[in-house]
Amino acid sequence: MNSLSALDKALISGNLSYLYRMDSFDFLVLSIYFLTLIVLSVYGVRRFYYLRLFKKYKNFRFRPLKKFPEEPMVTVQLPMYNEMYVGPRVLDAVCKLDWPKNKLHIQVLDDSTDETVEIMKRSVKYWRDRGFDIEYIHRKNRVGFKAGALENGLKTAKGEIIAIFDADFIPHEDFLRKTVDYFTDEEVGIVQTRWVHINRDYSLLTKLQSILLDGHFMLESLPRSRAGFFVNFNGTAGLWRKRAIEDAGGWEHDTITEDLDLSLRAQLKGWKFVYLPEVVCPAELPVEMNGFKSQQNRWAKGGMQVCKKLLPKILKSDIDKKIKEECFFHLSSNISYPLMILLSIMILPVIIVRFNQGVFEMLFLDLPIFVASTLFVFLFYLESQRALYVDWKKRAFLIPLAMSLGVGISLINGKGVIEAILGIKSSFVRTPKYSIVSKIDSWTGKKYREKIKLTTLFEIGFVIYFLWICVYSTLMGNVGVVPFMLFFIFGFSYTGFSSLFSSLKIGSPFSIFKFRRNLEAD
Repeated sequence: MNSLSALDKALISGNLSYLYRMDSFDFLVLSIYFLTLIVLSVYGVRRFYYLRLFKKYKNFRFRPLKKFPEEPMVTVQLPMYNEMYVGPRVLDAVCKLDWPKNKLHIQVLDDSTDETVEIMKRSVKYWRDRGFDIEYIHRKNRVGFKAGALENGLKTAKGEIIAIFDADFIPHEDFLRKTVDYFTDEEVGIVQTRWVHINRDYSLLTKLQSILLDGHFMLESLPRSRAGFFVNFNGTAGLWRKRAIEDAGGWEHDTITEDLDLSLRAQLKGWKFVYLPEVVCPAELPVEMNGFKSQQNRWAKGGMQVCKKLLPKILKSDIDKKIKEECFFHLSSNISYPLMILLSIMILPVIIVRFNQGVFEMLFLDLPIFVASTLFVFLFYLESQRALYVDWKKRAFLIPLAMSLGVGISLINGKGVIEAILGIKSSFVRTPKYSIVSKIDSWTGKKYREKIKLTTLFEIGFVIYFLWICVYSTLMGNVGVVPFMLFFIFGFSYTGFSSLFSSLKIGSPFSIFKFRRNLEAD
């Protein structure tokens, strides 16, 4: 047994005294490493719970209580900030909704500071001249950001039912016909529809994003709503009863995910949430890495802000214990991002400490934990693809890359989560959209480019760090760790270098040949 580690001997013999022979630093390193893996695996196993719920409820459908005898007044709110490329498009789509003009009130809530202001004024005039009731509201400050704009618009909203679309969404003509009748049930306060993506196949990034979002909408929102758990409003492509907004306390500005905040407060007040995965609303995915990362950072930080704000209230409330449990896992899940950063940092010290590790330890400790934290996540996303697409088998090959992308954004998201825990405030950073629909469209010559951020350099630094781990492990004869490292290398390489190239207007790591042309254009 001389070739076995102290941990191996302790496990095989049942004599834990072997552990005391370990150096205190080694013991600390292994303790942190395994504790981190175990917590991550708990959230991984939770995905399997959603998978079971999905299989149980996937064929269940909500039905309206009845139909309105005549169409009610609906106010459509279009919050936007510097959306010169997509702002007119969403207004065009809303004005084509199949709904009587005299029962449709449209609010363009424009906080823009660039050419968007004049562009939207022209679009509003065009549709006003054709008989539409459109209110253009331009704030010169961004107090409360999107929540402030929605709150301000609510003061003059004519409809009891409020539909909200972000600037990058394009609702179908029958959107209101398929959703409004659910409000015949006086207890329904929120109706959410599923996002689909007009540029899903534009690039590898958009394909991976669609997999991540499909998992959320099909394997999280659907089973939560069907099982009677709290569901989060996604900020757009949904409708509210005005009275539910007011009863829940209105739009508040103390988090940057005002949608999650308000929807949980409304459900705590007893309002019903109706999620309709069969009703879809097309939208445009971010086509460059910096925009995608700013979106993910906002969701992660805002989610943790809401966790701090509402989870104690939820746990102290008199709602069902199962709902409390689900809210705990839902609201605390973003803690996995800083834990992933910690795990990334710990890998090299753990490899050094466990240089003489035995096979027993690898098979009976690391492997089950690793499977729990990754396999169930893979099955989670696989089921969402099976449920939505005929060609799901082809898309299945992209799931490991999507999971790796999730690792790659752990640095920017972990930063946001830690800021939320520490109470560090930040502004609402919108995700720029460029009206990119087909593969021939390009965004590199357009506005809204982000500068190179420090987190991007750290992501590239992590790539170097993991490459060094691969070299070191190979030289030490521990080649088994290399395939695991490739998962991290791809994730951080893709996010880091794509962000760098986006800031330089190159476009992607695969379009360096455009760099000189873009520099000349500047």
